[in-house]
Amino acid sequence: MSILDKGAYMKKLLVVHPFLFAIFPILFLFSYNRPELTSFSEILLPSAIVLGATLLLLLLCFLFLRNSQKAGIIVSVFLILFFSYGHAYEAIENWQIGSFVIGEHKYLLFVWGLLFACSFYFIVRIRKDLYNLTNILNVMATSLVVITLVNIGLYEYKTRDIGANIFKRSRERGSLIRDSGKEATPRDIYYIVLDGYASSSTLRDIYGYDNSEFTDYLTKNGFYIASQSQSNYTLTHLSLASSLNMEYVNYLSDKLGIESKSCRVPYQMIENSKVMNLLKDGGYKFIHFSSGWRATDSNQYADLDVQWGGSLASQDNEFLLLLIQTSVLNCFQQDLVKWRGKQRILGTFSKLAEVPEIEGPKFVFAHIIPPHPPYFFGANGEYVRRATLKMHGPVWGQKENYLNQLMFVNKKIKTLVDELLSKSKVPPIIILQADHGSASTFYGQDSSGWQRPTQEMLRERMTIFNAYYLPDENNDLLYDSITPVNTFRLIFNSYLDTNYELLDDKSYYSTYQRPYEFRNVSDKMFD
Repeated sequence: MSILDKGAYMKKLLVVHPFLFAIFPILFLFSYNRPELTSFSEILLPSAIVLGATLLLLLLCFLFLRNSQKAGIIVSVFLILFFSYGHAYEAIENWQIGSFVIGEHKYLLFVWGLLFACSFYFIVRIRKDLYNLTNILNVMATSLVVITLVNIGLYEYKTRDIGANIFKRSRERGSLIRDSGKEATPRDIYYIVLDGYASSSTLRDIYGYDNSEFTDYLTKNGFYIASQSQSNYTLTHLSLASSLNMEYVNYLSDKLGIESKSCRVPYQMIENSKVMNLLKDGGYKFIHFSSGWRATDSNQYADLDVQWGGSLASQDNEFLLLLIQTSVLNCFQQDLVKWRGKQRILGTFSKLAEVPEIEGPKFVFAHIIPPHPPYFFGANGEYVRRATLKMHGPVWGQKENYLNQLMFVNKKIKTLVDELLSKSKVPPIIILQADHGSASTFYGQDSSGWQRPTQEMLRERMTIFNAYYLPDENNDLLYDSITPVNTFRLIFNSYLDTNYELLDDKSYYSTYQRPYEFRNVSDKMFD
């Protein structure tokens, strides 16, 4: 290549790598977490924000340096450091030498700032042409993005028809309750799922906590506590798909394959459930409360979908939280996210108490994340200092934070129950139920707990809090070991004149890595 040709090439060389390095972390996280995400639209907002910020940084650097190649390299270095910060922090978070804690943001921020300052100084001072380096960065960034897009495309191709036939069965339902004349005035039905709420035996044996003050309150107010209730499944999306469709979902193993991680079908089954459809066919209004977790954050079939505003409180918030945790914004995550999370939960309890004022029979579904992590509340609703916003993993080992949040939930539930019972013209049906238990024993010294759970681990995860308020002496139909799959079968039979057969109460264990590889652990709870 001649000198003239080289000069022309340098002028034509596009500096695209900053934009590609900006979008790659988002695409990579989307690809890695694709089985748990609902659609490509979840990355549109963060992508627009990041690309816009990259363009602004590139323009500012160019105005300062008057060299597009140097400006591009500086911005790419900044983006690489920005998006790698959270991963580095995760790696050193628990490091310490004696009493000196290395894994703190202030130290890592200093190192990252020093790396950027040195890179900036070197790039500004260099006198050599940078078109070769720019070209290499363009090729590297393009390759990363293309490979990630190919992975996403292959996943979409393989799963393009997944669930079509499975989900069709949930739509082929005749109305079994429309013509029932058993009650002139149907009762409101409240299905309140308290995520990860452990059984009283788990709280006593593993957490050293006596929950009898709360359960005694419920019993005195007419609730039945199913003291030996178990979750039908280990994971939330399977548990709710089962309870809201009144069936076991083990058939998903054959339809999806035991190696599949896709959550798409269970998410569809939660949103467009058999319980909801039957009740709507029977003249009920369906009122859905936003949870902040994508499968129950919104519902297009709801007559009233109670949402809480703000981008960090929208359906995208879980993906945005993941981006925050993997970037420099990790050190600001509590201020960025915690306030919105607290407002959502407090608002849910507040608005639930107003539902009796809505005319007509109502089916109310509220999936409330606490006491499950992240830990937003102390025992009296106070701010939780130094609490991580992670939802899974070793955060379950923070027993004090879990108990404090559970005690706060107890207070809010007691207030809510008082409101619902006093405001309802006809005594309502109230179900307070966990989707699964806690998981503190899974995160000890042995990291293989999920793959080889002990009896203690199974008991903690599968035994659950499960309480029913059934008016007209129908508590007599309940039994201590009832599981969620039979909840609406029993209620529909009792109040809506249906004739569902109660299923055998069973518990099936599976892991996040292989959610559809089910193992019957029903006999492991109370040996």
